[in-house]
Amino acid sequence: MLSYTCKTAIKAVIYLATKSSSEGKSAIKEIAEYIQASEHTVGKILQTLVKQGVINSLKGPTGGFFMSEKQRQQPIMTIIEAIDGRQVFQECGLGLHECSSVRPCPIHYEYKEARDRIETLFKTKHIADLCEPVNNGLAYLYT
Repeated sequence: MLSYTCKTAIKAVIYLATKSSSEGKSAIKEIAEYIQASEHTVGKILQTLVKQGVINSLKGPTGGFFMSEKQRQQPIMTIIEAIDGRQVFQECGLGLHECSSVRPCPIHYEYKEARDRIETLFKTKHIADLCEPVNNGLAYLYT
């Protein structure tokens, strides 16, 4: 359902959110190494997220990427909207272009139910909600 780019964006944002403001800013290389993604991909993703206001950045020798407390309170849906768009929650599970309740694919109703539950999850879970399990070693952002 979510693209590789979107999943990488979510991991990068969670990583930034787990860092306290006293730890300063994070560089692309640091983020990419931690979430085990290419620097090029992470760099492009972070630029998009800055433009959308999901995260902040500062240029220069003491620059990097960081998040405010207000940004940490954003729902995960904000990241998805910035990268994949809301249409991912309207797409057919089999990739058909004309799938609907009028002309359903074989898994339309079951997929719609699962997709709607996932959409609700991403709307109700906030970025900050996902930090504690990572900080406590109960969840991971890499394989």
